[in-house]
Amino acid sequence: MSSNTFPKRATKQDTFESVDFYAIDDLLTEEHLLIRQSMRDFVKKEVSPFIEDWSQKAHFPKEIVSKFGKVGAFGPQIPTEYGGGGLDYIAYGLIMQEIERGDSGMRSTVSVQGSLVMYPIHAFGSEAQKRKYLPQLASGKMLGCFGLTEPDYGSNPSAMKTYFKDMGDHYLLNGAKMWISNSPQADIAVVWAKNEKGRIHGLIVERGMEGFTTPETHNKWSLRASCTGELVFDNVKVPKENLLPGKSGLGAPLMCLDSARYGIAWGALGAAMDCYDSAKRYALERIQFDKPIASFQLVQKKLAEMLTEITKAQLLVWRLGKLKNEGKATTAQVSLAKRNNVAMALDIAREARQIHGGMGITGEYPIMRHVMNLESVITYEGTHDIHLLILGQEITGIPAFK
Repeated sequence: MSSNTFPKRATKQDTFESVDFYAIDDLLTEEHLLIRQSMRDFVKKEVSPFIEDWSQKAHFPKEIVSKFGKVGAFGPQIPTEYGGGGLDYIAYGLIMQEIERGDSGMRSTVSVQGSLVMYPIHAFGSEAQKRKYLPQLASGKMLGCFGLTEPDYGSNPSAMKTYFKDMGDHYLLNGAKMWISNSPQADIAVVWAKNEKGRIHGLIVERGMEGFTTPETHNKWSLRASCTGELVFDNVKVPKENLLPGKSGLGAPLMCLDSARYGIAWGALGAAMDCYDSAKRYALERIQFDKPIASFQLVQKKLAEMLTEITKAQLLVWRLGKLKNEGKATTAQVSLAKRNNVAMALDIAREARQIHGGMGITGEYPIMRHVMNLESVITYEGTHDIHLLILGQEITGIPAFK
């Protein structure tokens, strides 16, 4: 190979190999390993060969929804009686890891469905609501979205302006939500709004209800293979049976966010692994000064630091998963993992881009796509700094949000 030859990565071939420097697989059950392998095989077949093209064209492949449903990606932690997988939280995390290893936008589609739509319906919904919606969502026959963030209120959701009035035989919903994953294609939305007393409640709004529209957000540089939009409510009549009866107040949507943030902590790890794997392969193949760039100290330093941070993050989410299984994981613990792992993944993606040189900005490799995606992941479900303040409050007992 000449010194100016670039190693080629077949765009339709996924050669990813897992990272396990501390034999963390020994901490997993046989079921965990089988679930992870099944999802890895799915991603290699159904996502990896197409994701660069989808991303370049800003195309959300609607057909992937039913495929995710068939492979059990939606609501794996939801009981089987409602169509879920009945799995534990480590299995759920591993599924998110493998999907985001393929693409953050794909993982966003899946985790919104499982953690932000199916979770609140299961946790706070009536039995009739669970029977009506959960099996359809689990199978991928129905796609859902979650409406909390508004044009003027993101990190401060308690100030939301979306509201509903009791009209006797129905509720009348008005307002708008923004930056909503899945909204342009969603069949239902779990929407958080204030009643006439200012109390926050969840309502299930269905596509086709008069006055309910979902404008799509265009010109994104990030999460280009997922669909993002708004939710607009103009005197929408919502049946009273669509109110989630089990819990009200801001704590209800925040519990949903805890579930989603947990999945993100695992998912970002998958993106980091993909960048590391690609950087290692490229460094061993790319020849400069008559030898592979992997032989140079600065490249080895980058790879060693990547491996170290990935290993630390693997242990972090495994322990958090154990705590989730035991019902002991706190909001602050979830925030620590989300904040650490996303920042870690973004740092690794940027360093991997350096190792790939100019090739790192092309679609021949997944690096730049991961960089752009992670710039969104570090902001949504609680910004990097908001999670810092959540931890600060946990440490000091003093809220510093105002």
